[in-house]
Amino acid sequence: MVKLHIKKADESQFLYETTVEMPVDDLLKDLTAIHNGRLKVQRICAEIEELAKHGITLPPNMMGLTDDQIVDLKLKDEWADKCVPSGGPKMNKDPIGRRNGMAPDDKMAEVLTKTVKEAKDMISKKKVQMDQFVTQATVKEALDILRGAVMIVYPMNLPPHDNIHMEFENTEDLEGTQASTEVLPEANTSIWFSGKEMLRGKLLKDFVGKNEKTKIIAKLQKRGLGVPQREQVVNDEEQKKMMAYYYKKQEEYKKLQSEADDAYMDQEWADNGALKRNLNGLRDIKWGGPR
Repeated sequence: MVKLHIKKADESQFLYETTVEMPVDDLLKDLTAIHNGRLKVQRICAEIEELAKHGITLPPNMMGLTDDQIVDLKLKDEWADKCVPSGGPKMNKDPIGRRNGMAPDDKMAEVLTKTVKEAKDMISKKKVQMDQFVTQATVKEALDILRGAVMIVYPMNLPPHDNIHMEFENTEDLEGTQASTEVLPEANTSIWFSGKEMLRGKLLKDFVGKNEKTKIIAKLQKRGLGVPQREQVVNDEEQKKMMAYYYKKQEEYKKLQSEADDAYMDQEWADNGALKRNLNGLRDIKWGGPR
């Protein structure tokens, strides 16, 4: 099986395994689904962490308002009484006014936070170093355990306007957000290997050869951006270490050179008083005591 080390720009994303007979179209469909699925898991995890701290999301017309403003406008969160966490709420006001402050108790919050950690580990970039593959099944499993944890804490489900609910229902609206720039639409995504784009309509073997034991680094990016920038031969950390090493060697060389330049001072001919002693017959005089 061919092993693909998938990167976006210079950053490792995940490992993927396939066969050289796979059509590039199918490869792109699978890779973009995994890439976008990992992003979805990360977004949901971030929201669940806030859910564990501050409870459900307020209705859009109440977000960011102060308590006084809510009273003045006579607004009410109709979902606060419907979506109460199991075990009862623990008040923890949201400083940015995005959630209602009715957080789950410590036991239920732990259910959420532990599941978030497990889901993050399943799709982590660290799996590249561990030589473990990520598939669509991996992403689905991560989403399933997150959904299950939320249902345990909120058996009545979350409000329809809560981002977690919308993510699970695939009705999230990312337009105008930073997250939208990270998503790769399958129809508008290209894959590159060794400075060449793998063209749709061809097979993977047309670009990597027929050897099923091949391992390559492939890069995903939006179409129309040209050839991906070449990676540095060494990373920033290695470059810093190399510069520190060569600076140390340079200083050692300067010190040795300085010592070599002053070494002549130890020679007899460099002694300013040697000529005078020779003229006065004071050279090689030995003083001895009485015999």
